[in-house]
This record gives sequence, structure tokens and C-alpha cells, in this order.
Amino acid sequence: MAHERGLNTLIDFVGHHVHLEHPVLKAHPDWTTSLYLPDSSLNTERWDEHRLTTWFDTHLPTLNSQNPSVVMAMTDSALPWIQDYGFDGFRHDASKHVDLLYWRTLTRKLKEQVAHTEGRRLYQIGETYGSPELINSYVGSGLLDAQFDFNLYDAAVAFFGNLGGSAPALQATLEASLATYGPNHLMGNISGNQDRPRFVSLASGHVSPQEDTKLAGYTRQTPKATETGLNRLAMLHAFNCAIPGIPVCYYGDEIGLEGANDPDNRRDMAFEAPGKASPYSPAQRALREQTAKIFRERRASLALTFGQTSVRTLGDNVLIITRTYPGETVRVVFNRGTTPVGVRINDMGPDTRVVAGQATLSTLKAEVPAQSFVYLKSNK
Repeated sequence: MAHERGLNTLIDFVGHHVHLEHPVLKAHPDWTTSLYLPDSSLNTERWDEHRLTTWFDTHLPTLNSQNPSVVMAMTDSALPWIQDYGFDGFRHDASKHVDLLYWRTLTRKLKEQVAHTEGRRLYQIGETYGSPELINSYVGSGLLDAQFDFNLYDAAVAFFGNLGGSAPALQATLEASLATYGPNHLMGNISGNQDRPRFVSLASGHVSPQEDTKLAGYTRQTPKATETGLNRLAMLHAFNCAIPGIPVCYYGDEIGLEGANDPDNRRDMAFEAPGKASPYSPAQRALREQTAKIFRERRASLALTFGQTSVRTLGDNVLIITRTYPGETVRVVFNRGTTPVGVRINDMGPDTRVVAGQATLSTLKAEVPAQSFVYLKSNK
């Protein structure tokens, strides 16, 4: 059904660990790394110092991805999801905790047995927390197509959520990302994920980055998002669609679904149903419509998809991104501040118009309201 609607579907695949009671471990108990380090301490949650051997928990043994037998078996188990069930690629869990032997073997099998044989285009995106250099070490023609850009996400959350970030800091992180992954790339620009509190709850002031956000997810009810939080979330979506990479909307972020960290950020999605009252407030519906408009513009624009990127700031609260492609310019202005700001547009051409967000245009400048954004487009 997804393909009939012109949609591709990825499946979340975990190649790193299985449960203690899994049949594969019953048959091959020597396929795991050791639960204990040489000093007899537990090798659990050693995310960086023992990233290829650490267990996620004592009941989740890590498979030894440096063992060719393990790699062959696990990559073989991934193929049927693509070959038999028609998925178009993978979202891979815990990429940095799996050896490159696994990624090279899986990618080669996918290319030889699916992409080349069936003429299908596949996409693999991984999940790695770490430096841009570490994240990028898993991306390449024989590896993954992309990973989620968590460093850029953290900087965006700090800026758009008004949580200590600044426009120059976000500019520096964005430019570092482009320098690492290339001026045009397939990295995932996320609005959130299952390991972080919902952005809208941070931006609404209902969850603090300084608290234990997982404990908050277990022990209290997170309130509905504020209007300010929803406006800030709209800016985050607009940012993700304005920059190179693939914008990724975590489910519920199109309506401002609230939540602290896991498990509160995994609430059931609220869907509209024919003949029933809408579960969305007017503000949530407005966010959904605005988000859809942003994503449609991203999909239709060559400048936003393939264009060159330039970034500048006006003080701490204003970020300006300009994407240019022959015959098309898109300028996106983000005003986090509490007062309107004027940005010059006389270099864009007389046909400059608003295609998303809001601004008042004159011949020389666009005035962007407080705590809002605008997409400006011209044929120049």
C-alpha cells in the first residue's frame, strides 16, 4: 500500500544484540562478547571506551560483530526484510557499536542481491552518538548512506528551544556538519527520537535539560505544549527542511505531541477518524498544516534539495539560510527573538514572495514577526 501511494518504507533493524533467551544464543553461546571486562567489572553501558563489546543490559548480550560467522548469519537475517517483504531500506540501531565488517558485508549483499539484481534503490540510515568524525566513519559507498546528525540536532534544540543556544553557535555547528558530510548529503535532520525528551516539551518549559528526563518520563504527566512551544517546534521543522540532508519528522512532532524521555516520548499517536471529534487542538492543527506546507515546499524546490548553502546571523536570535540553484533562490529567516526583525531581500529579485511562514515584504526588506520564520522564494 505504501508503494501504491508513492511512499518508501524503512524497517528498524537491530544487528547489535539479542535477548538472553534467543534461539541463536542457545545454538551459538560463543557468539557474544564478554559481560565482564578483564578487571571483573560489568561491561554494560560502556558506550565509548568499549563501544564494540559493551552490553546494553545484562539481559541483552552483544553479538561479536568482529566474528565472521556472526556477521554472515546476522546479515543473512536482514536480507529477507528487503527481498521478501519489499522494504526499501533500514534504520539501523546503535551503528557505532557494530564493527565495520558487518556494515561492509551487509551493504555488499544488498547491492549484489537486491540493488543490482532487482534494479531497486535502497537507503540505509544509522544511529550513532559521537563526534562528526565518528559518525561519518560509517558513511560511504560501501557502508551506510547516512546517519542521524545528533550534533546538529542538539545545537538546533538549544537555539530554537531557547535553552542556552545562539544563532552563531547553530551556524558554527551547521557549517561543521557541511564540512564533514559534504555540501549536499543524505544525513537525517531529526525533530526528535526515542532517546530524547520531546522537543515541544523542552521548548514549553515542561521538561528541563538539567533534570533526569527519563525519570520524568516514568514519574509524572507531561502537560500539553504551550503556544510558544508549538511555535518553536514549527521553526525546528522549518530549519530541518531548509538545510542539506533529509528532514525527519519523529511521529507526533507534526502535531506537537508532548512527552519527557523514554517511555513518555513513545505515547500512542493521536489520529483523526471520520465521524469522530478531532483529537487536535486548533493550535495543533495549525502546526500540522504549517509543517505539511514546509515539507511540500522542500519536496518541490530544487534550491532546497540540491542548492548551494550560505548561512549568516543577526545577533544571537536571528539565523538566515539562503539556498541557491540556477533559476531559483530560497531564503529562510528564523527570528527567535521577542521583537520583529527586518532582513534585506533586494538581492533576491522583484518576484520574491512568501511560500511558507510569515513576513511583510517591501522592495528592500522582509519584516519577520517575533518567534517565527519565513520562507522567501524568487526565480533569480
